[in-house]
Amino acid sequence: MKIAIGCDHGGIKLKPVLIDYLKKNAIEYQDFGTYGEESVDYNDFGLAVANVVAKKEFDLGILICGTGIGMSIVANKVKGVRCGHCHDVFSAKMTRLHNDANVLALGERVVGPGLMIEIVDAFINTPFSNEQRHQRRVDKILELEKENFK
Repeated sequence: MKIAIGCDHGGIKLKPVLIDYLKKNAIEYQDFGTYGEESVDYNDFGLAVANVVAKKEFDLGILICGTGIGMSIVANKVKGVRCGHCHDVFSAKMTRLHNDANVLALGERVVGPGLMIEIVDAFINTPFSNEQRHQRRVDKILELEKENFK
């Protein structure tokens, strides 16, 4: 598994915890920034991660900003990305199981390091169910993309 990660200044303190988790679990990753606490635009980093996931250069993406909201909005503007904005383990599991989400957005100001790891673990380790009803719904999302992302 190969994961693209990114954050803005609002997620910079949780990113080292995420990187440590990925290293301990021998998960390949690439960090798309930011790398410091100075104020930056979340859009740039959310877009960088979303683009490589959409191109299937990475299996999944994980984004962290202050709330997760901005990153999720940006990521979901990229054709081929289904970003789940999750602050609990159940939602992280369901966004993979039912929606085949390929990007996770988290908020540093909302979750602490321990909960973040539980959420990330659920997201990474839950496969898409492939149940017909869920696939049908994902297919409808893909059709919306064809209509709206020209």
